[in-house]
Amino acid sequence: MESPKVSKVSFFQMPLHYPRYTQKEYQDMPEWKLDRLLKEYGLPAHGDLAYKREFAMGSFLWPTHSKS
Repeated sequence: MESPKVSKVSFFQMPLHYPRYTQKEYQDMPEWKLDRLLKEYGLPAHGDLAYKREFAMGSFLWPTHSKS
C-alpha cells in the first residue's frame, strides 16, 4: 500500500478583511505583528525588520495619486 503524497504548495490567501494600517503604523509595528500579518496572507516573512516593513508597505498600502 502506498502512502499518500504530500505536496508543499504555498499560495496567497485572501482573508475576509484588508489591512488598514497607515504607513506610520507599519513603520512603528513590532516584528511579531508584521510576521503574523504576512503569515495571515500567505506572504513570506523572511529578512530583517526593515525588509519586512518595506515588504508589508509595498504589499498593502495603496500608492497616493496627486492631481496634476
